Order: sequence, then structure tokens, then C-alpha cells
Amino acid sequence: MSVLSIGQVRIHSGSATQDEALQEATDILVAAGAVTPAYVDAMRQREETVSTFMGNGLAIPHGTNETKDAILDSGLSVVRYDGGVDWAGESATFVIGIAGRGDEHLEILSQIAILFSDEDDVAKLNAAETPDDLYALLSAVNEG
Repeated sequence: MSVLSIGQVRIHSGSATQDEALQEATDILVAAGAVTPAYVDAMRQREETVSTFMGNGLAIPHGTNETKDAILDSGLSVVRYDGGVDWAGESATFVIGIAGRGDEHLEILSQIAILFSDEDDVAKLNAAETPDDLYALLSAVNEG
């Protein structure tokens, strides 16, 4: 199962609003054939209920259970905003959009959570200079 390709990894030097970050995550997932454009609304609904900020500069936006029809395939979008994103009062550097068919998103979530729970790994992710470098550090998610 390949949920991440190099085209789904981006690095921005600046910052973004939470809404811009949700839209970009959706756009990447749409381009990857993982979701329909309506998925951004599902992500917004999720944030209204509970913030997807996980700590360590990571937010993992994903849709609500009611919006499964917006998911076509499992996929990830990874965007690093070096200027940060104000995520419901927290500062997110990494916004990782997740779309999972069935229960696949749980497996993907756990792999991301493990990666971001290790401060050394997070430091490497923050130090990656190119999307290629970042992709290499994250490619383990495809091996699940």
C-alpha cells in the first residue's frame, strides 16, 4: 500500500492559516486521487468538534466518519510550514492530511504518531532541506 509519493510532500518557508493548510492538504489528496474536493468540509467539521493538533508541532487533519463517501483511496499529504500555522491556538509546523479507506487511517495514524513521538525524528524532519529529504524520512509509512 503506497499512501505517500514525493508529489504529496511540500515545504513552505512561510506560514499559513489553518484554513489554508486544510485546503492545501485537500488539494494534494485530490491530486493524488485519494479524496473528492468535498473532503475539505469533512476536515473543517472535524476541527470544529476536536482539534487534530497532536503536539510536537504536528497536526493531522482528517475527515469525520460521516464523510466516507469523499474518500476514494487511502493517502497522505505532508506539508511543512517553516513559519508555522496557528492551529486552534497551538503552533503546527507539520500538517499531515490523512485519508483512509475503511480502518486503514488508524494504521497510518499510528505510524505517524510513532514517528512524531521521538524528538530526534522530529528534529530530522524539521532539518530536512528538500521535499526529497523529507519524503525519505517519511517513506516508512508506505511499508505498513
